Amino acid sequence: MILNHQKIAIVGGGPGGLTLARLLQMSGADVRVYERDYGKNARVQGATLDLHEDSGLEALRRAGLLEAFYDSYRPDAGRMRILDKHGDIHVDDHAAEKAFAEDRPEIDRAPLRKILLDSLQEDTVVWDSQFVSMERQDAGWLMYLKNGTQAYADVVIAGDGANSKIRPYLTALAPVYSGVTIVEGNIYNASTNAPRLWELVRGGKIFAFGDEQSLILSAKGEGSLSFYTGCKVSENWVQESGIDFTQKDGVFAWFKEAFGSWNDFWQELFTSNEIGLIPRPQYHFPLDQRWESLPNLTMLGDAAHRMPPYAGEGVNMAMQDAFELAECLTSGAFTDIHAAIADYEDRMLKRASQITQMSLEMTAMLHSADPIAQMVAMMSGE
Repeated sequence: MILNHQKIAIVGGGPGGLTLARLLQMSGADVRVYERDYGKNARVQGATLDLHEDSGLEALRRAGLLEAFYDSYRPDAGRMRILDKHGDIHVDDHAAEKAFAEDRPEIDRAPLRKILLDSLQEDTVVWDSQFVSMERQDAGWLMYLKNGTQAYADVVIAGDGANSKIRPYLTALAPVYSGVTIVEGNIYNASTNAPRLWELVRGGKIFAFGDEQSLILSAKGEGSLSFYTGCKVSENWVQESGIDFTQKDGVFAWFKEAFGSWNDFWQELFTSNEIGLIPRPQYHFPLDQRWESLPNLTMLGDAAHRMPPYAGEGVNMAMQDAFELAECLTSGAFTDIHAAIADYEDRMLKRASQITQMSLEMTAMLHSADPIAQMVAMMSGE
């Protein structure tokens, strides 16, 4: 195997990075994951994840974790309701015998992370290790971490997300603004703090549309409710708005104005102080992005191909990256690591271009003048 005696560093302990670590360890590789969270019990934000047969589920299958996944997934979490801004229900997946996304089983982020962490050898993840910078040393890299420590690796793999600090070591290609910014919220103890919306979501998802805006709600098994507002605003809106997104009242004031024509019951999203909020301008990388492959550095997931979330492909792309990269590095098909990385990147970038295009089309459709009709047509196979 071309990884004999090579020290592999994966920066970022998301699903992609942890999946890669598991697959590499199954082949005997020496791998460490450097994660900025303080420990494995850190609170995991974000909506539930739907895994697709040929990507996310295939990664778990190769990792020997499919049974563990089905022990922890939420069978009805993918059932959706499509509403307009007034609260009228146009599609009710709960009333159907077969859910629209039944072939895309859903799992909360925290249980998926636990499954992957539990599959790794002890001390694989180095916690409280946020990447700051690195420099070439011998044939590899010396990494500098925020906690003041250093770590050497022969090969570094960036899994550090959409705002990757490692990506600039490979390419200067900048992301492109999609035209939509999300305000993400997480409401804890939602049955108490947002009872009407909690009842309406029924353990699944809500997609609501109006005025070329979107509002997506997702229930989680531990009782929280995540939501994403989607609005067409300028690229610098977060800074120019003057909103302090650490303070709920300012965000609530913006919501009441921006979604002023929506039914007042949506404002229940902001009635509790048990809430976390963060703005997320949505970017993507150029569809034709390319860079010169290096023999000791590559990327996976959002670091390589960030895109808006509206096609549900982010985690699936990252996990497919993981099993394709692991296969290149461990299959014996290549004479050296450089050739393996180059082949992986070529296939990954072609795939990412197609999926990014699809995600951008979905983003535009969901924020168009009449997305509900288009959603209904799509779900009916038209």
